[in-house]
Amino acid sequence: MAEVGGSYQSALTKEQEAELVSIAQKIVAPGKGILAADESTGTIGKRFQTINLDNNEDNRRKYRQLLFTTPNLGEHISGVILYEETFHQSTDKGEKFVDLLIKQGVVPGIKLDLGVVPLAGTLNEGTTQGLDNLAKRCAEFKKGGCGFAKWRCVIHIGSHVPSHVALMENANVLARYASICQQNGLVPIVEPEVLCDGDHDIERCQKVTELALAYQYKALADHHVFLEGTLLKPNMVTPGQSASKRATAEEVGIATVTALRRGVPSAVPGIVFLSGGQSELDATKNLNAINNVSLIKPWKLSFSYGRALQASVIKAWGGKDENIKAAQKVFLHRSKANGEAQLGKYTGEENAAAAAESLFVENHSY
Repeated sequence: MAEVGGSYQSALTKEQEAELVSIAQKIVAPGKGILAADESTGTIGKRFQTINLDNNEDNRRKYRQLLFTTPNLGEHISGVILYEETFHQSTDKGEKFVDLLIKQGVVPGIKLDLGVVPLAGTLNEGTTQGLDNLAKRCAEFKKGGCGFAKWRCVIHIGSHVPSHVALMENANVLARYASICQQNGLVPIVEPEVLCDGDHDIERCQKVTELALAYQYKALADHHVFLEGTLLKPNMVTPGQSASKRATAEEVGIATVTALRRGVPSAVPGIVFLSGGQSELDATKNLNAINNVSLIKPWKLSFSYGRALQASVIKAWGGKDENIKAAQKVFLHRSKANGEAQLGKYTGEENAAAAAESLFVENHSY
């Protein structure tokens, strides 16, 4: 009888593997994490509405320019996830954003998925589309200077969900995307997000997160994905947004690390958490607590935050040129706070009322 291994040949050359490892390691460098600036046109529009700013291409470009030209950006930001429009844009002086980031020692990344669509026959569950022409797109983004990519799937918690079919389909689509990325020299960030919508307790979130991770790493193994050249972007384990019983940062820390230890192989170099609608302050406190859990944690535990790095920044900017420096100062402050949390050395901050505001959006899509 032929052994199973006989049907398999190595997916990557040693050189390809080495490049992926080096990019992944750079992204999870000590005291650094990822800025997720990959909001779609519709989502950035919602952010601009809060400051009464028109959602046009130049305003989007100006805002991303504010972020990317922040002095000492690379001190606490190791990678930036770009939306496709932003990937093609340049500064006022004509320098491509991608080149500007590389010059600052920051790895440019790209959001590749094309959004969540309904999964027929389920109770309002979904899957993520975008596999058509993915290899071609990956090759173009790699050529244009990107080093990594992101693809988000969402898992719902409810009385009868998640279903087997949703867990399996989302794990498989993420594995297929990861495999295609690696073939084209991009480190895939695998994001099976268990949504925080609902009134479930922290124990239920932990169980579903463990289940999602089990499905995910089985699928990655089935697809021969090279784990050392990947990163995981999971939710933190928290009670549902409308749960009556809240959790302390320490409780979130222990539940999250326990779930990860049960489901994520130690070959994975880093885990970069999404903020998932937590306030800026909670996202930082919880990351710090996660890094202070006294269990063996074989991976780097860092951040890949969108709203939790930007909410106060947009407010400080207000769409006005004269506020750019003030807004950049706020951005640097939040980056530094999360860089410290990545090291488990965050000690809190004063005058943080704005950073304590909830950023939850129901059934959030990018």
